[in-house]
Amino acid sequence: MIPRYTLPEMGRLWSDERRLQVMLQVELLVLDAQAKLGVVPRAAVREIRKRVRVDAARVQQREAATRHDVIAFIEHLEERVGPYGRYLHFGLTSSDVLDTSLGVVLNHSAGLLQQDLRRLMAALAKQARRHKRTLAMGRTHGIHAEPTTFGLKLAMFYDQFTRHRTRLAAVEREVSVGKISGAVGTFANVDPSVERHVCRSLGLRPAPISTQIVQRDVHASYVATLALIGGTLEQLATEIRNLQRTEVRELEEPFGKGQKGSSAMPHKKNPITCERIAGLSRLLRGYSVTAMENICLWHERDITHSSTERVMLADASILLDYMLQTMTWVLDGLVVHKDRMRANIDLTRGVVFSGQVLLALMSRGLSRTAAYELVQRVALETWRTGADFQDALMRDAGIRRHLTPQRIRRCLDPAAALRHVDTIFTRVGL
Repeated sequence: MIPRYTLPEMGRLWSDERRLQVMLQVELLVLDAQAKLGVVPRAAVREIRKRVRVDAARVQQREAATRHDVIAFIEHLEERVGPYGRYLHFGLTSSDVLDTSLGVVLNHSAGLLQQDLRRLMAALAKQARRHKRTLAMGRTHGIHAEPTTFGLKLAMFYDQFTRHRTRLAAVEREVSVGKISGAVGTFANVDPSVERHVCRSLGLRPAPISTQIVQRDVHASYVATLALIGGTLEQLATEIRNLQRTEVRELEEPFGKGQKGSSAMPHKKNPITCERIAGLSRLLRGYSVTAMENICLWHERDITHSSTERVMLADASILLDYMLQTMTWVLDGLVVHKDRMRANIDLTRGVVFSGQVLLALMSRGLSRTAAYELVQRVALETWRTGADFQDALMRDAGIRRHLTPQRIRRCLDPAAALRHVDTIFTRVGL
């Protein structure tokens, strides 16, 4: 991932240096287990641990010649430890080291994303509670529907992220898997106790069965989960963008001192951060397709998955880390214009309460069809003329035949949206 979207902690986790250090950790744990079995002399393990270090630049130099990353890695270690190097990688295949070390990195990556998600949900919860009773216009198809509250809008997103937190916890357990079962996964050249020791030491579970690799449905599940989280981030970003439009102007994302909105128009305050989040979510969705394509490999293994995973797994993790932290920043500094929210409710002069009038008429004994036709006639005329909906209802003989002025006024009270807000908040855990 380019530096622009790479935050330090996640960037270090997916660096080549970190990857090689985890690979070395796997190799050393294998040696420890093999020493207990008598396969490797204990003295050799002690000497290897004393001498071995990893130089990422040197590994890259050797890979230019070997054109095989794990062989380059092992040859580099052999340079450092001398004759004892013959005990390194004993009975293993490359994917034993690669997939087990990948399991470690994915486990840590999912853990960082869980932290990001908790912080985002805390910011959402704070704003939702603050605006639990802030009346706002609810819209369907982009058209005014009925009043809601801004807090309820945010509570809906909080509920989505609660599900994502559960999904991410499940996939964190799923990707925390390793395998030290040798070529084609038969344990022909390595004892199963070695795998148990390595995985236990690294906080992984051994794959119940593997070929030469851990099967890629595991990694597809991880990337798909990240893409799902990205989808909700895009939905939230799009809601903020829409509510920041000049004609609506109910929200504004943070706009820092010295920030510029346009090179040509000094008045502009554009929702560029939310637009960035929406754009990056498209990348995440693309990676999920690639991850699913990687599931189908030839026989016990090919490496069509390998090249894409070098890009995809790091990029998807780094991207979501950036997106979650960036959206948390947006929520913390979100500007909410309550006056504009109320003005937009009043914009159509009461016509958005047509549903309440419909129900009131039905409660007086009218059929749905008859009541609907009565209210629709008045509502559409109000849309056309811009008249006050309450006044139009009061003047309409068909409406007045069934509803008193007091009942009509009660139908046009936006406070109905507040009636059960506490119940909904309790249901979503706010």
